[in-house]
Amino acid sequence: MGRLDGKVALITGAARGQGRAHALTLAREGADIIGVDIAADLDSVPYGLATGEELAATAAQVEELDRRALFLRADVRRQDQLDDAVARGLSEFGRIDILCANAGIYSQANFWEMSDQTWQDMIDVNLTGIWRTAKAVAPHMIENRRGVMVLTSSVNGFRPGYQLSHYVAAKHGVIGLMRNFAVELAPYDVRCNAVCPGAIDTVMINNPPIYERFSGNPDGTREEAIESVRHFHLLHGRSMLPPETVSNGILWLVSDEAEHVTGVALPLDAGHMALDGYNPAPTK
Repeated sequence: MGRLDGKVALITGAARGQGRAHALTLAREGADIIGVDIAADLDSVPYGLATGEELAATAAQVEELDRRALFLRADVRRQDQLDDAVARGLSEFGRIDILCANAGIYSQANFWEMSDQTWQDMIDVNLTGIWRTAKAVAPHMIENRRGVMVLTSSVNGFRPGYQLSHYVAAKHGVIGLMRNFAVELAPYDVRCNAVCPGAIDTVMINNPPIYERFSGNPDGTREEAIESVRHFHLLHGRSMLPPETVSNGILWLVSDEAEHVTGVALPLDAGHMALDGYNPAPTK
């Protein structure tokens, strides 16, 4: 018996990284999965986004867990595509119990040098995309008077980040959306919470600009970044955290164990939020 037997989860940004980890974690606990991903690059993002092949691979891994999988290409900036994904999911499975609004991007620039497109892509994907995704799913959950939403924010939903004004604005906004969604959905017994990841070991932070950011070296390597990230955490021996760190938090939030929890922003950060931002003496 899994904690999510008979449930159906819709996950955005599901092709790889945190989204893939969420899909597999929830599937192992019995959930069938509707996964969506843009599976295409954006010019303002300095690393390659997921591919159609990665989306298909995640679907296959869900099916290997003996769960049903419906994986679709959809852009969270497009309400029509999200509405279609929800309609197809309901036609296939008859219900959606869980929403993980996970799709997100990352880039960095000084705010006075940032292009309009870089700003707009960040807000459209990381903030408006979450509103659009929740908007697509909410009518079904309200009608059935059941469901739980988990929105992906960040530790930057609480604090600033150098050259991250657009990202910080979006992630602060996600926490605001979550709190308001929780209030508006409560009369229908639908819960809404947020997860706030720290430094998670995915492609988003495994690329040269981030290696430079963490290491302070323009030619920084992954190894240098891994060593530097130890200063980001409070707990012993942690560097970049596996994506399942976030998935396990989501699993608890969507399970019956958290049936009385709503309106909460949960940091998953190895104690980063308890620091002043830098650990001068990390332990290994």
